[in-house]
This record gives sequence, structure tokens and C-alpha cells, in this order.
Amino acid sequence: MSAISLRVQHAFPGFTLDVDLQLPGRGVTVLFGHSGSGKTTLLRCVAGLERAGQARIEVNGSRWQDDKVFVPTWQREIGYVFQEASLFSHLDVRGNLAFGMKRATGAAREDEIRAMAQRFGIEHLLTRKPDGLSGGERQRVAIARALLTRPRLLLMDEPLSALDAARKQEILPYLERLHDELEIPVLYVTHQIEEAARLADHLVLLERGQVVTSAPLDEALSRLDSPLARDQDASVVIAAEVLDHDPAWHLTRLRFAGGDIHVSQRPLREGQAVRVRILARDISIAMSGDNASSIQNRFACQITGIAPAEDPAQCLVGLQAGGVPLLARITRRAAEQLGLAVGQGVWAQVKAVALLD
Repeated sequence: MSAISLRVQHAFPGFTLDVDLQLPGRGVTVLFGHSGSGKTTLLRCVAGLERAGQARIEVNGSRWQDDKVFVPTWQREIGYVFQEASLFSHLDVRGNLAFGMKRATGAAREDEIRAMAQRFGIEHLLTRKPDGLSGGERQRVAIARALLTRPRLLLMDEPLSALDAARKQEILPYLERLHDELEIPVLYVTHQIEEAARLADHLVLLERGQVVTSAPLDEALSRLDSPLARDQDASVVIAAEVLDHDPAWHLTRLRFAGGDIHVSQRPLREGQAVRVRILARDISIAMSGDNASSIQNRFACQITGIAPAEDPAQCLVGLQAGGVPLLARITRRAAEQLGLAVGQGVWAQVKAVALLD
């Protein structure tokens, strides 16, 4: 059931935003697109920081804007995390967290502050001022403060864009927990497909203020008519579970609905849920599963669609393995020589797998 209803239509200077979205009431919805696509503008409209001329914004049954109503930002039950942490420099970490909690409840409870600090691994930083924190630590404080306001909706505007690669890897595991730990929805803005692949449950692709795709992540990435499928780094993301480890070969075996996947051994517990990203260019197609090959990851599939790629020498092949969508990019010559057709049973051979952990 959708809990976020967004109908926004407005011409901003040099830019027109026109979207109509019904979004999930839980999990992470990523607003994805290139700079200038309207991601941040839409987020600011949801927050009430921008006032669109024609809009209907409703969250969990509360109407925040329509033709007659405009709820100001401070009355919208949101947590907002910006690109920069925007912490109060005169307050230590505890003071910043307490500010967020006081905004919501009128009082700050030490036990709840410490519990939130522990959740984000910042309990040892409570007495430090913001200028004594790394970029990743500051953002973790900012997210914790936003959640202590007890929002009905968490808005995150490219929270990793100001961080270097090491700090991004530091904070990503905390962001990944938002899927399972939060009962509220999250709107997350990014232009990095790697972030979307790791964090999104639902993906909205924006171009020039228009919605191109709005769908669950696996569907959005695998649709042949989506610009994401035509990108050189086109990929799918599948949910898998750690099955076991093979120390003799230094491999970890994962299982998803379409079969087993072997990856380099990782320190993961058996039964742990993981995400796997597979690039379209790393999938080849075979007519049977018994041919000798160095490629160990193979899945029985059915072809769901064939479409031209941007490179005229190539084509895109949509596949399903146990109901899980996959995407392959192969040469048109190979497709013709194999006689590929929609509905046909084939085998997908996966040359490389990226475990998103």
C-alpha cells in the first residue's frame, strides 16, 4: 500500500518539474538521475522548502499541500539530512542529538540518545565538537539527529556526495540498515548508481523533471525500455542468502531463487541476507548447461525480451531465472547465430559477480 502520494507540477526558473508518484510506505525509495533532473527540487517540495504552484503531497494520510493547504516545513514531521551535515558547531555531539529529540518531544532522554548513538557507532564521540569529527562521523551524527526528531518521513539529499571513498565505505553499512530497522519511508537522492544498487528498495528515475521509471529496484534496472538498461554499466541487483563456505577453494556460496552463486570467500554468517550486483556485460548466454566452461555460475533462464542496445553491434536480452529478472548484453551476431527468441529457454553464464556488502 502506498503511503506517499506526490503530484507536483511547477515551472521553476529554467526548469519544469512534473511528477505523479505513488511510493511505498516503508523502505528506501531512491530518487535517481543526472544533475538537473529534478531530484533535489522534488525533495525540497516534499519538505516544504520549495512551494510548487500545483501540488498534492500526502504522507501517511496527512495532506501537506494541495490547492487549499500548505503546511510549513516546521510542521511537517520530517527528518532532513543534507549533503553537508549542518551540525551546530557550538554544541558537542550529545548536544546536537539532544536538539533533535527536544524538537520532537520537548525533552531529551539520555537513554534514547545513547541508544541512537550506539546504533550509529558514535557513542564514543558524544563529548566531541563537530570540528573534531571526520566527514563520515558528522553525517552519522546528522542521520541520528534526524531520526531523534521521530519523523514520519526521512529525506536524504546526496548524504555521501561530500565524502571521499573511504568515508563513503564507512557510512554505507549504517545506511543499509535503514531497510530493516525503520518503520517509516525514506526518500534518498543520489546520482550514483552504486548507491542506488546498495540502498534502494524502490527506484524512481528522473530526467528533466519527468518520471521515466518508478518501480521496485530489480524491475527498474532490468526493464529493456529504461535508459538504465542502455547504460554501459547496466546491471541488475538480486537478493541472495549466504548458504555456506568452501575453505578448500576459498569460495562462499550464495543462493537466490534462480540458483546458486559462488563468490570469493567473505566473512559472512550462514543465512545472512546479501545483495548481489551483476553487470549486463558480464552475462553470456548458452543453449545448454552442460557445456564445459570456466564460468561456474550458471542459471537456467527464460528469455523475456530482446531489444537493441545503444551500440549497434549489440543487443539487450531480458531473462528470468526462477522469477528473478536478469539482463544480458551480447552481440547481435551472437543472438542471431543462437536463434534467440522471446519465451525460449537458455542458460545464463555469469562471468563476474559483485557482492554489495
